[in-house]
Amino acid sequence: MVTAVETQGASSRKAKKNALSDGQGTLAWILVAPTLAVILFVVGIPIVLSVIESFYKTSNGIDPTTGMAETGTKFVGLENYLNALTSNSTAVDGVFGSMPRLMNAFVNNVWFTVICVVIETILGVAMALIMARAFKGTGLVRAAILVPWAIPTIVSAKLWFVIFQADGVANKILGKEILWLGDSSASQLAVIMADVWKTAPFIGLLTLAGLQTIPAEVYEAAKVDGATAWQQFTRITLPMVKPALVVAVLFRTLDTMRMFDLPYGLIGPNKYSVETLSMFAYNEAVSQRYGPAAAYSILLFLLICLVAFLFIKLLGADVVGDDETRAKTAQRKRMRALHKQQVKRTKANQTITSGESAA
Repeated sequence: MVTAVETQGASSRKAKKNALSDGQGTLAWILVAPTLAVILFVVGIPIVLSVIESFYKTSNGIDPTTGMAETGTKFVGLENYLNALTSNSTAVDGVFGSMPRLMNAFVNNVWFTVICVVIETILGVAMALIMARAFKGTGLVRAAILVPWAIPTIVSAKLWFVIFQADGVANKILGKEILWLGDSSASQLAVIMADVWKTAPFIGLLTLAGLQTIPAEVYEAAKVDGATAWQQFTRITLPMVKPALVVAVLFRTLDTMRMFDLPYGLIGPNKYSVETLSMFAYNEAVSQRYGPAAAYSILLFLLICLVAFLFIKLLGADVVGDDETRAKTAQRKRMRALHKQQVKRTKANQTITSGESAA
């Protein structure tokens, strides 16, 4: 009996290996190896160097023990991270109240990300619905909508800088004297408007790609069944365009979280109402405080990784909307479930065999 059980276990292990591998794993690794090597060189090495730098601190003061001037760098371990998360000595007054500068930058990051992505998603879907319609001048409308996205971000920032000046177009249209470029909530509103104007077409472009994959016969069948325009939008358009829309929202979320050039070029440095984590880390770096700057950058990197992981984890394989990927994922789940059942059955047989031997 024991021999039979061992044979069954060996066969199950062999079956698992063959079932989870389609025989193309080696070829796949060979094909992606050059890309992985490039990514490791241009991404992995800078990350490792930044992590190492975050453990050091530039010494440019007086040593309290010896009274001598300190120069160079010294290893401080996690001190830069602990100071970033716990120190209140650098409290600043932002739009959301007085708080440590790092926390103020984090709150600004979250605020810009939520507000900008929500507005850009709504406007992007509306743009895609307009561009998907066939009418005279469709090409001109599509080009006009996509122009802001094609303009470099720093150029957009300077363009809106002119608009939001005290005697600029914005104040003349509103008939008010708002200090858009100061350090207030109006500055945040200026950054949000500029960002939405520039990047909403990106979401519209990806959503348009998803709309063009929906067969016209689906809408014709819905019309025959008496579906209203709203029902067609909520029950046909949104579900079928979801994979492309989710990817667009994911990209924009990650891009907005590392926002730097737009508020920096539009409002300027050291404006706490619009300062983001990237701007804060940059300011520390230009002040030759490389250790804290690296620590802030690593914290921002971990935050972006966490958000990306949650997006992928919550949305699963549907993020790419690929039938083949979904089929492979379902097959892996079935094989894992089958393997667990075989393991349980093997353990049960071993228990029974041991009981018979004891008897």
